[in-house]
Amino acid sequence: MRTKMRIMGFNAEAVKPLNEGAAAELGAELLGEATIFATAGCCLVLEYWRQQTQRRRQDSERLAAWEALRVEVGRLGLALEALQAQAREAAPRAALDELRAELQAELRTALAPLQAELRDVRNRAFPGPPPPPPQPGERDD
Repeated sequence: MRTKMRIMGFNAEAVKPLNEGAAAELGAELLGEATIFATAGCCLVLEYWRQQTQRRRQDSERLAAWEALRVEVGRLGLALEALQAQAREAAPRAALDELRAELQAELRTALAPLQAELRDVRNRAFPGPPPPPPQPGERDD
C-alpha cells in the first residue's frame, strides 16, 4: 500500500494494515503492471535497436554505391582522356593519308608518260608479242 501511495504521489506515513486477501490482490496487480511495463520497455528498446541497425545498413549501402559511382566516374574520365588523345592523333593521320593519296595520284599521272615511253623502247628493242598489261598493284620493272 505504501508503494502504491508513493507511485500516486502521496506521502503516506501511517497506512492501516490490509487483510491478507486484499494485500495479495494488490501485490498481484502491482506485479502484473510491472511485468507489462518491463515488457513494453524491452519492446521499445529492441525496436530502437532494430531501426538503428537498419539505418546503419542503409547508410553503408549508400556509401558503397556512392564509392562505386565515384570509381566509375574516374574510370570513365580516364577513358574519355584516352579517346580525346586518339581523336587528336587521328586528325593529323587523316590529313597525312589524304596527302599520301594525292601524292600517289600525282605520281601515277607523272609516271604514265614515262611508262608508255619505256614500253615503246622495249617493243623496239625486243620485237614480238606485247607483254601483258600490268595488274593494279604490280610493279612494272
